[in-house]
Amino acid sequence: MSTNGFSEEERAAMRERAAELKTEASRGRGGKAAAEELDVLSKIAEMAMPDRAAAERIHAIVTTNAPELGPKLWYGQPAYARKGKVVCFFRSGDVDKERYSTFGFTPEARLDGGDGLWPTSYAVTELSDAAEKTITELVRRAVG
Repeated sequence: MSTNGFSEEERAAMRERAAELKTEASRGRGGKAAAEELDVLSKIAEMAMPDRAAAERIHAIVTTNAPELGPKLWYGQPAYARKGKVVCFFRSGDVDKERYSTFGFTPEARLDGGDGLWPTSYAVTELSDAAEKTITELVRRAVG
């Protein structure tokens, strides 16, 4: 049992994030974007089904509809950033030991609603055509 209040999963995510930062620093500027996308694709490939299928589809949706966002790992999971700041992310339910995966947005996303209420994350159990359409619209709004 932890004495500092963090679960083993949280500590593992922090270790992964620290390793990510070391990797970023060692790569310098040359080829960083390609290396980061390779890292994201490798992480997705490690996922168990059905998380892998959802992450692959979300990756395609984001990179197609928001090419200004660069893929990168964020706390060991796929994320998409503008000028280094994460706008949206995918969290594997299997990795997080949850019954569903999550697709979410950070405060960098431009999703502010007129009524003062807007979504910041969604549970993902499968990606129907309607769910893909919703994600596509949200991603476009987030970078608009």
